[in-house]
Amino acid sequence: MKSLGLVAHDACKPVLLDWVGEHLEQIGGLELYATGTTGRRLMEAYPELKVTALKSGPLGGDQQLGAMIAEGRLDALIFFTDPLSPQPHDVDVKALTRLAVLYDIPLALNRASAEVIIGR
Repeated sequence: MKSLGLVAHDACKPVLLDWVGEHLEQIGGLELYATGTTGRRLMEAYPELKVTALKSGPLGGDQQLGAMIAEGRLDALIFFTDPLSPQPHDVDVKALTRLAVLYDIPLALNRASAEVIIGR
């Protein structure tokens, strides 16, 4: 794996930040891509990581990651979703997860599945 997408709904951003902190050694050498707010928070928390922050999810960031999947530029996607809150851009989320399934890349929606992807 060379590239990894990182996304989290607002309520799950702290969980993703903790998860990344626990896996700095495993993901430090990867090309990391994240939607806007998630990317900024990752860069603030872990300045040693090279994270490319795309647009915010609702403003097109989810679709940018989807395009990267379709172009073969993203090897795996970790997207910590909030199952208890409705998302105003739910159609974008569905499109992104659909592309991950369609192009058969590993997709983690929670910590347990992210552990499998990272090989722990």
